[in-house]
Amino acid sequence: MVSSSSPVRAGFLAELSVAGRKVRTLFDAAIRTRGLTLARARLLLHISRNSAVNQAELAAVLDLEQPTLVRLLDGLEERGLIRRCAVDGDRRAKQVALTDKARAEVVELERISGLMQHAVLRDIAEEDLEVASRVLGSLIRSIEGQSAATLLDAGSDEAGTSDNVRR
Repeated sequence: MVSSSSPVRAGFLAELSVAGRKVRTLFDAAIRTRGLTLARARLLLHISRNSAVNQAELAAVLDLEQPTLVRLLDGLEERGLIRRCAVDGDRRAKQVALTDKARAEVVELERISGLMQHAVLRDIAEEDLEVASRVLGSLIRSIEGQSAATLLDAGSDEAGTSDNVRR
């Protein structure tokens, strides 16, 4: 049988989901003043923090489908913010790099990110943030260890609806 959750456990993922959406919405609104979208800003920030990034790595790290990534990169390239270069030894692969014009944008994105960090976290004690960071790290590792199939199989096992009976 699936065990019942405490009220804290029952509300935690919902609260986390709402907080994540609100953070993304606030950051998106702030960067739209720069003519960027959240997706494009995430790309620029990731490329700036990781040299020699190829399109496949970007798609995986940012959890984007390849066609979506290509459209985003096309838009950044049209604005003169990135350039795509062939990878030696693999003519299909493209490496993505920032242009000088993009570096100024990244500085501004980092500034906006810092302002937002200060605004939304200023009333939260450092010790609470340390605990929250540990909890989020554990949650991320737990999520990464799951798949829909294993999640549903475990749930049906606990509910006694599985063909595999635990003894």
